[in-house]
Amino acid sequence: MKRAIVIVCDSLGVGELPDAADFGDEGSNTLGHILEAHHPQLPTLTRLGLLHTLPKPAANDAPASAYGRMREISNGKDTITGHWEMMGLVVADPFRTYPNGFPPEVIGEYERRISRKTLGNKPASGTVILDELGEEHMRTGFPIVYTSADSVFQVAAHEDVIPPPELWRICEIARELMRGEHNVGRIIARPFVGPGKGQFKRTANRKDFSVKPTGETVVERAHNAGKRVIGLGKIADIFDRVGIDQEIRTESNSDGMRKTIDLVRDSDASMIFTNLVDFDSKYGHRNDAAGYAKALETFDTELDELLRQLKRDDLLFITADHGCDPCDVSTDHTREYVPFLVAGPSITRHPLGTRDTFADLGATIADYLGLPLRGPGTSALPELRS
Repeated sequence: MKRAIVIVCDSLGVGELPDAADFGDEGSNTLGHILEAHHPQLPTLTRLGLLHTLPKPAANDAPASAYGRMREISNGKDTITGHWEMMGLVVADPFRTYPNGFPPEVIGEYERRISRKTLGNKPASGTVILDELGEEHMRTGFPIVYTSADSVFQVAAHEDVIPPPELWRICEIARELMRGEHNVGRIIARPFVGPGKGQFKRTANRKDFSVKPTGETVVERAHNAGKRVIGLGKIADIFDRVGIDQEIRTESNSDGMRKTIDLVRDSDASMIFTNLVDFDSKYGHRNDAAGYAKALETFDTELDELLRQLKRDDLLFITADHGCDPCDVSTDHTREYVPFLVAGPSITRHPLGTRDTFADLGATIADYLGLPLRGPGTSALPELRS
């Protein structure tokens, strides 16, 4: 049975796009700068061709699998935009962002609906704002509202003050509020624990409330064709569960890889779609290049085990949804090319070049699973078979 396994290394960009300067990201290169600064050992990813996707290949040996890079044509550099485009849905109109915080009328209406005051209401790093406002939140019971350069409305609360189910409820209220004129890509519940400043830690009870896809994605097309689709990590959130048959939450990159390996070994799903968010949330957004490098080394080891579990008709795709250069001056996403690696027992060395759109990934999956080829994107399957 043909299966497509997709692993999104969240934020693993491989060099600035031609329009990076328009997004304030000129010179960004997430993978390249990590390699230069910390020299992680990545034998498995090197063998698959990851280092050959950089502007200047950072490896001498020829890859043993199919490798290339993809260009984003959607107007944005956020998680939803990247994932939707790779599944064949280009976002022409960017989601709203709030570089100065949310307008008073928005916050006022939100506070009225949840019957609580709020703290924050500004762009901030998710960990920094906990140290700044976490103790005040614990004294007052007021949730912390903040945003970033991305299109997000984030609500943080200590699990002992506002338990996760209640936090999710007030995030659902925010989702209803932030539509139309104030449409944002995601409302994110950010529960945390800890006794005080410097000891706060976000938990795995995070939950995203996204907008529904504005058109058909390859995920939905596969589901409608009777193919079983499993989403791991925040995949179900990103697509608002449209087309997802089973949702599996993950606590970390390694937890996501363990669960992916188990599914590859035992599941009959046609599509296994995993997001590894730690690269972005724990390292990219915190400008922690050393931590990012170590996380890549761990992933490389786990990827080797995953490759050993692939069956004859499996195709494994490794990619990213945007960049988040930890060596950048900011902590925001960066407008970059992303890898397009394809591996499997039947795949040999194939340079796939620079693809015109992230949607080439979805088109290739659709082609392989025998789904109708609709929308943007060009399948790489003929090149893989040549």
